[in-house]
Amino acid sequence: MGTDVQSFAVANLRRRPATVEVGGFVAGFDPGTTSPYINYATPLPGARPTTRDVMELVGAFRVRGLKPRLEFAPDAAPDVEPALREAGFGVEATHAYLVCTPERLAVPRGTAAVPVAVPATDEDYRGIDAALSEAFASEFAASEEGAARLRRVQEDGGAVRFVRAPDGGCAGGAICSAPAVGTAELAGVGTRPAFRGRGVAAAVTAALTETMFARGARSVWLEYSGEGSRRVYERVGFEPRGARLYMSLES
Repeated sequence: MGTDVQSFAVANLRRRPATVEVGGFVAGFDPGTTSPYINYATPLPGARPTTRDVMELVGAFRVRGLKPRLEFAPDAAPDVEPALREAGFGVEATHAYLVCTPERLAVPRGTAAVPVAVPATDEDYRGIDAALSEAFASEFAASEEGAARLRRVQEDGGAVRFVRAPDGGCAGGAICSAPAVGTAELAGVGTRPAFRGRGVAAAVTAALTETMFARGARSVWLEYSGEGSRRVYERVGFEPRGARLYMSLES
């Protein structure tokens, strides 16, 4: 599965507004943001980069004033981590990922009572962006650019789903990329603190996963940040399959 996840990462970065391919790496850039979580690179499966390849990749970031950063499944490209370490890159984090296939998808009991909506208006997208910012303790600020990126995901073959709060805003939501190489990444599952424990995360996860399977994806994968969220995803049918590595080069 690591090769599938890594092949997806390559295909997904090639969708960015600007891409650079050098020495077995693909870097994807979005001129609308300097966020390192949007602007990063990944290796081709099986890549065996040289020192020169890594330095050319670093240059592609530096010329844009961005931190050189990569996300990848190390088992799909085992020669990449040593080459990056030799160039001075450090590990930011290692995250396990979970995978769900159609035969494993389950809708947890109680989620049927949590209505999941498809965003339709600018106000919906702004509300989802704001709710996710709050859910992730303001790791990123809510913005018009963030709302616009959510709309692009929805309009470009991916999917955005959310649960409305009683005041008409957003209680929580999530995003799933458009499928590529038979799989899709579900990300940004977040619930505002006031609405946690009500099945919001499970409901949007199940809805998005079901949507991707209906569009032909053979699997959906995601990363998780803690044991609580892992249990939520496992109830939907996700199971552990591997890990992804995050590495970056400081100035």
